[in-house]
Amino acid sequence: MRFLRRGIGAELPPPARAAVTAADTPTRRTGAILATAATRSRDTPAWLVATTHDFALIADGGDLVWRHPWHEVDTASWGREASELTVTFVGTSRHTAYPLGREDAFLRVLRERVQASAVMTAELDLPRPKKARVAIRQDLATGELLEQVVLGRGTRPSPEIDVVAARVLAIMRDELGMPPRAR
Repeated sequence: MRFLRRGIGAELPPPARAAVTAADTPTRRTGAILATAATRSRDTPAWLVATTHDFALIADGGDLVWRHPWHEVDTASWGREASELTVTFVGTSRHTAYPLGREDAFLRVLRERVQASAVMTAELDLPRPKKARVAIRQDLATGELLEQVVLGRGTRPSPEIDVVAARVLAIMRDELGMPPRAR
């Protein structure tokens, strides 16, 4: 079994390091910095930061651009040709690309954290061209299990999807030993 080393990647400047934990609250802590990677956001230097509980983008001067718990990261992929990391968050079909060289260690941590939050997923059986999936993800800061319905590109919310998602999530909750949802 391999253990992650803390602080893989380039050294964060002090203002960026301070921004990582500046948004902490008594009930929500970022955790340890596991990996960092230099990038650009809107043509300004920035840092992608992977922590125990969150994924963040911090401007070089220390301003927090965004911070998401791992269970809110829907997809992340690195394109070798473009040298870009493309990220999509749950609740939006819009993806954002960040320039990123070959940062193998950072990418391994990113993948491990996203996978650690995924407990169970299932594609919904919907008439074409509709696509959607459901997931039970874990908030890595609290341990809480959360239900997600993720719509495919071009798929709009509908009562039909809600019914199918509720049925599949009920089965998943049962398989995981979770109590049924209150009605």
